[in-house]
Amino acid sequence: MLIIASNNKHKISELKSILSGSGFKVITMAEAGFFHNIEETGNTFEENAVLKARSIALQKHTFVFADDSGLEVEALDYRPGVYSARYAGEGASDMDKINKLLHELKGKTNRRARFVSVIAISRPDGSVDTFRGEVHGKIIDAPRGINGFGYDPVFVPEGYDKTFAELEEAIKNSISHRAKSTAKMLKVISSY
Repeated sequence: MLIIASNNKHKISELKSILSGSGFKVITMAEAGFFHNIEETGNTFEENAVLKARSIALQKHTFVFADDSGLEVEALDYRPGVYSARYAGEGASDMDKINKLLHELKGKTNRRARFVSVIAISRPDGSVDTFRGEVHGKIIDAPRGINGFGYDPVFVPEGYDKTFAELEEAIKNSISHRAKSTAKMLKVISSY
């Protein structure tokens, strides 16, 4: 059994889809009886993922994995980065975040960006392994597509002409940053 250390319903859905067929039973924090919010106080994706996974693993005495992820845009000195979810302020909508991003990119020709996912898996004793996945691409001028969440409508991965929000779920879930970090995690935890 693996507990997902997240309250983000979109992230939970995506991770459960990626992990379906892995042989692991995946449950949410709420399903495990953990209802506390875990503040992301780290300066890196790795620090935040470890913080989330370890805090629940030590209390629940089981395997817990956490994903911290975000968008890094080269022309913005790799912002929003670890602040991707709060980029336009606490409680801002996905469209608010996209609008802020597009406003800051106005007039810039360099649109290179990458999505980063770091998964931390914590054992019941608090020891942790981390796995990083990245997908490179570019930011387009206006949102396209209705699938996905976050910055998906403005991110076109390398080798594609569609945004993450336009791609079929199965395709996105096979090439995404989360798919890459999860695949690395599964290789290691199968030996636990």
